[in-house]
Amino acid sequence: MSGRARLTLCSAAATLLASCALLPLVEPATWLLQAAFLLAIQSGAGAAARRVPLARPLTVAVQALVTLMALTLVFARGHAVLGLFPGPGAFRHFGDLLQAGADDIGRYAIPAPLSDGIRLMVIGGVLVIGLAVDTLAVTFRNAAPAGLPLLALYSVAAGLFDGSADWLWFLVAAAGYLMLLLAEGRERLSQWGRVFGGVSHGPGEPSGPVAPVRTGRRIGMAALGVALVVPLLPLPAVQEGLLGGAGAGVGAGNGSGGTISAVNPLVSLRDSLNVDEDRTVLTLRTNSGNLSDLYLRIVSLDDFDGTTWKPAKRHITAVPDDFPAPTGLGPDVKRAEITTRIAAAGTYAQDWLPMPYPPSGVQIKGNWRYEPVGMTLVGDHGQNTSGKTYLVKSLDVQPTAQQLASAAKAPDAIRREYTKVPDSLPAVVAQRAREITKNAASGYEKAVALQDYFAVTGGFAYDTQVEVGSGPGAIARFLRDKQGFCVHFSFAMAAMARTLGIPARVAVGFAPGSPQADGTVTVSLKDAHAWPELYFEGVGWTRFEPTPTRGSTPTYTLPETSGQTQPDLPQASASASAAPSAAPSASASCSATDRKLGNCADPLPLDQAGQGAGGAPWYRTAAWALLGAAALALPLLPMLWRLRRRSVRLASAQHSAASASGAPPRRKGDAGGLRDGGEPAVLLDVPPEEASEATARHVLAVWRELTDTAWDYGIEPDEALTPRRAAARIVRIGELDETASRSVHRVADAVEQVLFAPAPRAESGLADEVRRVRAALRENAGGATRVRAVVAPRSAVRAVWDLADRWSALKASWAGRLATLVRRPSRRQQPSG
Repeated sequence: MSGRARLTLCSAAATLLASCALLPLVEPATWLLQAAFLLAIQSGAGAAARRVPLARPLTVAVQALVTLMALTLVFARGHAVLGLFPGPGAFRHFGDLLQAGADDIGRYAIPAPLSDGIRLMVIGGVLVIGLAVDTLAVTFRNAAPAGLPLLALYSVAAGLFDGSADWLWFLVAAAGYLMLLLAEGRERLSQWGRVFGGVSHGPGEPSGPVAPVRTGRRIGMAALGVALVVPLLPLPAVQEGLLGGAGAGVGAGNGSGGTISAVNPLVSLRDSLNVDEDRTVLTLRTNSGNLSDLYLRIVSLDDFDGTTWKPAKRHITAVPDDFPAPTGLGPDVKRAEITTRIAAAGTYAQDWLPMPYPPSGVQIKGNWRYEPVGMTLVGDHGQNTSGKTYLVKSLDVQPTAQQLASAAKAPDAIRREYTKVPDSLPAVVAQRAREITKNAASGYEKAVALQDYFAVTGGFAYDTQVEVGSGPGAIARFLRDKQGFCVHFSFAMAAMARTLGIPARVAVGFAPGSPQADGTVTVSLKDAHAWPELYFEGVGWTRFEPTPTRGSTPTYTLPETSGQTQPDLPQASASASAAPSAAPSASASCSATDRKLGNCADPLPLDQAGQGAGGAPWYRTAAWALLGAAALALPLLPMLWRLRRRSVRLASAQHSAASASGAPPRRKGDAGGLRDGGEPAVLLDVPPEEASEATARHVLAVWRELTDTAWDYGIEPDEALTPRRAAARIVRIGELDETASRSVHRVADAVEQVLFAPAPRAESGLADEVRRVRAALRENAGGATRVRAVVAPRSAVRAVWDLADRWSALKASWAGRLATLVRRPSRRQQPSG
């Protein structure tokens, strides 16, 4: 492969590796295969244009045109001329797709679904970066600046995705860039001839720039290692409270200018509760007659990893005019719609919008998005609550104890997601939960027993000075010490409820504030609170209050609670009562995003039945099976190739060489440079009738097997030695005994016979000699060397050399045929008059 072709291939590969950083942003990842195919077309067009050759600007223009035609064929075939050439209609269609993609990006959270608009933006962006990298690295032969577009591609993905595997995508992108630099350096050095010569790695191949390339690899790997390791070192850092001016968590507020940015509402609770000077963050006015139940919910935490609770990554959509009915709420549960107008202080910059739960509608200005699973609003593009005034319509759901006690089993989708507990959770948590609820007959009674244990009977004390705690044992320590604040109580009760099979999550927000003389209610920092929400079918997500001296105990958990003893509340209007119907249509209450996430209770059994009847498609099963087989076979390829090559070589030596007559072909130099197949690399002009091809081939194959076996056990071949000296070197380094030494020299003598004797005699038993030498080398080697000789043999690199030789021969063959086809016929001189 020529240097320019290798550089072209590395350029496309580097772009593709860098684009892997986009994989966490969009699902499914099928776009990567399409991008790879189109990138190959783009690179091929550039290689063909440079082969002509065209001027550099024309080469770039050709690539851009081919890229545009390829995108037209894939995305706008129905709007193009002849389905391939873009016209006004195709460009309008591209504009519509890009606009739709931009809307989808604003509508969905990570990972976004692969809509046509997003697919065009992702694939088109990869092709633009690929064109820039190919132009810089190959057309203008300057690979170093090509790292800038690769960095831009990686930076876009890293800026949008906050996953824990960022280092992996950086490593993949950096490896692609390093490969591109090495290819360019090799191509440049090859133009200097053999100034930096080295030992040939394959027979018949000229020496390459081994030393500089090796040095470049070492420098590149060292730099890459430093870039990966340094960020992991425990360097000094400025630690601020998450209500301070910086942080990283759910939202995007920066807290600058004295504002309060509740980036991570969980850990910031302790800071809010312990402030020296309390301050009002929200002022509200409501028509609810029961202020004790007016909790302002910010966000729900439903992902429990054993260490902490955090919001799960969800899709977000545009804010609907009327919110769908909350999940699980049945028609028999009494509810009333209340209206609350909330004003946020200018110093309170929260990314999530505090609202009573469950909301049925919100009127607010600004860039906000709706998360349908948690029924929350989150700011978009830096939007926050600072100075905002908004109107929230919500439902005051009033279940009875009887309705909660008789609740049916939760849908499978909710149970799967909200009863998961990690294996790292200490066993004492589940054990204590069973002890507390041993006399409970229903899920509701178990929930009330847990609440009463923490708030009344368990001897727990409320203390905001207790550390939040971290690690799998935090809940167990809290159960032992019995001191903490709302985070500890809500965490522990939600985790215990999950161990009992009750769907549970943690809500973060504000407890009911303080009524004022003017009819308003003020909510301050010290009202920050966390509480558990448990799911009961027919009622939905239901608040419980396990924290002593905080908030208010729900009336439906009190012993005297009944349908007749609930406090008088404003009656819901007919329209309000009709809105939260318990049996909403799929289109009204279950969006496409909800169906995708499996949060629609009604359609789920139908989906499961369909899946159970048909099973997974056969082609998907076959694809996964092939992928698994390939993953298992890939590490074993060197061993399998080596076993096959040894079998072929030694089998050829078993055949009798008696039929071979005459002298074998001679070669120039010694036997060290013979090809794997046994043919000499360079032959002298010896008549074929004086050579015995059969004898030469099987003897030289046995010699190659002997030297490769020694190589597998750490004795690298020396191409400059004669067979006799090479045999002596193997005996000396391998510390072989007398028997194995005779075997090595016998094979070497046979090689000299077929190379130099005028009438060589056929040898038998050479395969057994090689097996004897291999056994001796294995006996003298250490354990690690033995394993490597079998699993990862060094001589397996000859497979790569063989492929390179065959590829070069194939290119030369096709080049000769093409030259023959396009060669002009010679002009014969016409005889003169």
